[in-house]
Amino acid sequence: MEVSERGKYDELGFVFLALADPTRRRLVEQLRAGDATVTDLADRLQVAIPSVSKHLTVLEGAGLVSRHREAQWRRCHLESAAFARLREWVDQYESLWTGSLDRLEARLRDEQA
Repeated sequence: MEVSERGKYDELGFVFLALADPTRRRLVEQLRAGDATVTDLADRLQVAIPSVSKHLTVLEGAGLVSRHREAQWRRCHLESAAFARLREWVDQYESLWTGSLDRLEARLRDEQA
């Protein structure tokens, strides 16, 4: 997906779309350990640098990653604010699965009795 398509989606929708790709999720996982250069990420994932750069552009457009220059290197950094917004949205639905688990537990107790 091109970053220019962002206008079609709300902010949260673009975050989900960015994370829908397994390579981008692997990049996010790598960046959890700390900032890294595009070359470092490409080496770790055994993916071509131009491909990693394109994926990072999508993640950057979704607000999940930022890139900054350090001397001759461009370091990539995870942005916690986008993940916080994602967490807030998911937390709204916690009662759905918590309630389901509570009902399952009660049913299992009834069957065992």
